[in-house]
Amino acid sequence: MMKTVDFYYDFGSPTAYLAWTQIARICAEKGARLAYKPFLLGAVFKATGNASPVTIPAKARFMFADLERWAKHWDVPLAINPFFPFNSLELMRAAAGIQLREPQRLDDFNRAIYTAMWVDAKDFGKPAVVAEVLAQAGFDPAAVMALAADDQAKAALRAHTDEALARGAFGAPTFVVGQDLYWGQDRLFMVEAALAG
Repeated sequence: MMKTVDFYYDFGSPTAYLAWTQIARICAEKGARLAYKPFLLGAVFKATGNASPVTIPAKARFMFADLERWAKHWDVPLAINPFFPFNSLELMRAAAGIQLREPQRLDDFNRAIYTAMWVDAKDFGKPAVVAEVLAQAGFDPAAVMALAADDQAKAALRAHTDEALARGAFGAPTFVVGQDLYWGQDRLFMVEAALAG
């Protein structure tokens, strides 16, 4: 029976970006199904009493250095975005909406946003920058923003977020294989082992 990895992610998380660079390959190599689950990290933090590592200076310094170590380990590009942290609400609603309306385009959307945010270090606080990123990736910016305001997209994002919380999530990236939850890009070796077992 094919196993499934539920991947809960938020574009505003650099560790989720690093996980995203690897998870599709891992699932392909292990013959597993990858289920993308866009969710809202800020809501998860609020519900669990957790907070971004950047709120603690010593932890932030470590995290940024560790991100660069992981990027080097996997040989993937990474730029620490000077505009981090972001309000990712509209982008995550858009991802949930695209998954509902045009699921075949979700990979393209994820790639466009993650690359612009964590490789090109774009300022996602500026609507014109967001529109440019979307247009360059072949999306209609107005249509994507309308989708982010769609009630069904909002409900889908809430559902993924509530589902993640019910399963014990407290941060991003979160992976669930069967009944087992794994947190962090540094636990991907455990995800691989769970898929192999």
